[in-house]
Amino acid sequence: MKILCVCGLGQGTSLILRMNVESVLRELGVSADVEHTDVSSASGMSVDHIITSNELAQSLQGHSANIVIVNNYFDLNEIKEKLKGTI
Repeated sequence: MKILCVCGLGQGTSLILRMNVESVLRELGVSADVEHTDVSSASGMSVDHIITSNELAQSLQGHSANIVIVNNYFDLNEIKEKLKGTI
């Protein structure tokens, strides 16, 4: 399974989200390849799940991946709840 964490520029925020997603996945016992990138690059990538904000999810409409919207990239509980429902 391939997961992509997306922010506007693909730098700091998506990296933090990636680290938090990896932490939650370890806790859930789920193995996945997790990467981070900017929203423009994400639109052309082939992945199973994209984790991003509501605003950026609008830009990714039509992508074949399952889009998971997270409001607070730092909230491990929110990330866990959203991932448990989709992964």
